[in-house]
Amino acid sequence: MDKYRFLSFCSAAAMAAALPAHAQDAAADAPAGGIQDIVVTAQKRAQNLQDVPIAVSAVSAQTLGSMQVTTLQALQGSVPNAQIENFSNAPNTAVFTIRGIGVIEPDPYAGNTVSIVVDGVPQFFSMGALLDMYDVERVEILRGPQGTLFGANTTGGVVNVATARPTGEFGGYAKVNVGNWGRFDASGSIEMPIVTDKLSLKVAGIHTERNGWTTNIWNGEDMGSKNIDAVRGILHATPTPDLSITLQGEYVAARNGAPIVINGGQAGEANHVPAGTFWNGAVLPMYASPCAVPGERCVAPKKYYSGNNEVPDQSDMDTYFTVLTVEAKNTPLGDITSISGYKKFKLFEYTDQDGTSKTNNATRRRTEAWQFSQELRTNIDIGDRFNMILGGFYMKTHYDHYQMYHLDFALPGLAQFNTQDQDTESFSAFAQSYTRLTDKLTFQAGIRYTHDKIDARATLDNAMNLPALTAPGWDGGLNDPATVHQIDTGGKRSWNNVGWKLGLDYQVDTNKLLYASWARGFKSGGFTGRIGVLEDGNEPFNPEKVDTFEAGMKLDLFDRRLRANFAAFYTNYRNMQVAQIYYDPDTQVQGNRILNAAKSEIKGFELELTAMPATGLTLRGSLGYLDTKYKEFFYFDPVSLAIHDLKGKPLQNAPKWATSLGANYDMEMGDGSRAIFDVSWRYTAKKYYTAILNTPRSTVQPTYLVDTSLTFLPAGERFEITLWGKNILDKRYIASVYDSPGYMGLAAYAPPREYGISGKVKF
Repeated sequence: MDKYRFLSFCSAAAMAAALPAHAQDAAADAPAGGIQDIVVTAQKRAQNLQDVPIAVSAVSAQTLGSMQVTTLQALQGSVPNAQIENFSNAPNTAVFTIRGIGVIEPDPYAGNTVSIVVDGVPQFFSMGALLDMYDVERVEILRGPQGTLFGANTTGGVVNVATARPTGEFGGYAKVNVGNWGRFDASGSIEMPIVTDKLSLKVAGIHTERNGWTTNIWNGEDMGSKNIDAVRGILHATPTPDLSITLQGEYVAARNGAPIVINGGQAGEANHVPAGTFWNGAVLPMYASPCAVPGERCVAPKKYYSGNNEVPDQSDMDTYFTVLTVEAKNTPLGDITSISGYKKFKLFEYTDQDGTSKTNNATRRRTEAWQFSQELRTNIDIGDRFNMILGGFYMKTHYDHYQMYHLDFALPGLAQFNTQDQDTESFSAFAQSYTRLTDKLTFQAGIRYTHDKIDARATLDNAMNLPALTAPGWDGGLNDPATVHQIDTGGKRSWNNVGWKLGLDYQVDTNKLLYASWARGFKSGGFTGRIGVLEDGNEPFNPEKVDTFEAGMKLDLFDRRLRANFAAFYTNYRNMQVAQIYYDPDTQVQGNRILNAAKSEIKGFELELTAMPATGLTLRGSLGYLDTKYKEFFYFDPVSLAIHDLKGKPLQNAPKWATSLGANYDMEMGDGSRAIFDVSWRYTAKKYYTAILNTPRSTVQPTYLVDTSLTFLPAGERFEITLWGKNILDKRYIASVYDSPGYMGLAAYAPPREYGISGKVKF
C-alpha cells in the first residue's frame, strides 16, 4: 500500500473510530430525531434506506443542488466503488462502472452493465445517459447485480433517478447560477393545480451553458463548450384515492462543441506532430503531448490545448422522452403498477480525431435511435408475513448509425464509411418474494427469466476522394440497404437467461440491520457494429454472467447521531465482455470487437458513515476497496500477434481505493436566518482505462479533489444565495485515456477549478 492509500485508509478509519465517541458526547445537543430517514425505491417500493438489504447510496435533491450538479457525471467520486465518466473522444456516451464492472465502448452495440433507470424506465442506450439533472428528487446508486427486479444489463448495478413529482399544491422555484468559464445556468419549476386534489400540472426546465477550458491551437478559440436546453412537463391525476395516473414528457436540445481529442502520440507513431511546430497556418504551436514519455502514464499540463482545423465545432443532440405511469392500489390482484416509456434521440457530431492543426483524420457521426418499454407488476401482501412482487417486462429498441472517417494520414484522400443497423427485443418475467420467518428474520427469493433477440447488420466501405466531411447529408448511397458493400456482416441471434437472488436479513432492532445475499446477473450478447475487418462482426459475443455474494450491515447508533453502513462482497465473473479497440499500422485498419474473457473475480468492501456530533454539524465519510483480477484470460494482441496470459492482471476502470470525507455546518443566526457551510474531499486511486494490456499509457493517475460551498438563507427561507467552488485547489488531471499502440493515446482532461454564485427563490 503506498503512502497515499495508507493516508486515505487511515483518514476513514480514524473517522469511524472517533465519531461514536463524539456523537455520544454531544447527543444532548443534537437535533431531535438525529439523522433523518431517506426514502428510496431500490426494491420497487418505497422504503427507508436503512431497511433495504442492498448496498445503495442515495443523493437527495438538496445535496444535488448544493453540488451545482447539471449532469450525473458530477457525482463522480462521491459514491464508493462507482465510476461515472464518459468515453475519451465521445463525451455524449456514458461510461458507468460499479465494483469494477462496466463497458468502455462508445457505440450502442456494446450494451451496458450498469442500467440508468429514470422514473422506472431503463435507458437502453449509453449515448445521452449522462442525464441533465434538474428538478430531481433523488438519485439512488445500487451496487451489485440487480437483475431480479431491474432486468438484464445490471451486472454492475443500477443508477435509479427519480424526478420531482407534483404535490397537488401551487408552488415552484427559480434559480440562476453564474460562474467562471462563462457558465450560466437558469432553472426552475412551477406547479399549477387544475382540479383540487384531482389533477395537477408541473413544468420544469433548465438552460445551462459554459465555455470550454481547452484552447484550439488552430485558431486560439475555446473547445468543448456546452449549451443545453431542457423542459419537462408532468400531468398528475388522482381520480380516486387508490388510482394515480402520471404522464410526463421531456425534450432536451444540446448544441455543444465538438468532442475534444488530446493527441497523446509518441515520436515514431502515426499522427505524431512534434511540440512547438506550426502547421497549416495555426495561430499557436503544437502542444506537448501529455503522453509523450515512452513507458510512462500521461500527465495533464497546467494549460489545456487541443487542435481542430478540419471539421465544424459541432455536437448536436435532440432527445424526446415520454413516460406514462398508472398505479392502482388495493385491487384484488394487489397494488398494480404499469410503466410505459418511449425515448428517441438523434446525435450528430464532428470530431478532429488527431487533435492537431494538421490534416490527418477526422470523423462525421450520426446516430438515430429509439426505445419502447412496458413494465407491468403487482405488489401482493399475503397476511403479515409474506410479500411478493410479480411482473413482466418488454422492451424493443432500434438504432441506425453511420460514421464517415477520413484517414489522410494513412493515404491522402482515403476514407472509410461504416454503417450500423440494429434491432433488439427483450421479454422477461420476474418474481421477488419476502417471507418473515420470525419477527426479526426475513428470507427473500427472486427469479427472472429473460429472452433477448437481436438482429444486427454492419457494413464497411473504403473509398478514395469522397466529398468533404461537411458535405450536407452526403452518404454516397453507401447507407442504402440495397448497396453491395466491401464488408457486410452481422446476423440474428437470441439468448435465454435466468437470474436470481437469495438472501436473509436480520433486524436486530429498529436501528440495526444485518443481511447476506447471493445474486446472479447477466448481460446480453450481441454483434460488433463498428467493424474494421470481416472477422470483427461475423460471430456474436456471448452473454456474460456474474455471481455476487454479499454481506452487510446498516446501523443507526447513539440515538441516531451516527449512521454506519458496510458491505463486503465477492464476485465470480464468467464470459466477461471486454471491448477491444486496436489500430494496425501495417494494414492501416482500426479494428473493434467484444471479447469474452473466460473468468475473473472481484473482491471488496464499502463503508459509508454519517455523524451528527453537535447541533447543526454533520460529518460524512466513505471508503471503497476493490481487488479485481482475471482468473483465466488468454488474450491475442492483433497488433503484435502475441498471446498474453492475463491471469492475475487487474480489470479496467477499477481503482483499488476510493474515499471521501465531508463536513456540513448549518448555523442558525439570531434573526431567523441560516448559514450553511459545506466542504468535501474526494480521493480515487490510480486505475487502468481502455487498454486491455494495462499499459503505462493507459493508466489514469490518482486524483484528489476539494469542493466547497457557503449558503445564506434569510429568515423565512424563501431565498437562498450560494457561493461555491469545485476543485478549488485547481488540480489538473487526466480524466480518461485510450491507448492505441501504433497509433496514439487519446486523452481527456478533468475539469479545472470552477467557482461561482447562485441564487434561488421559492414561491
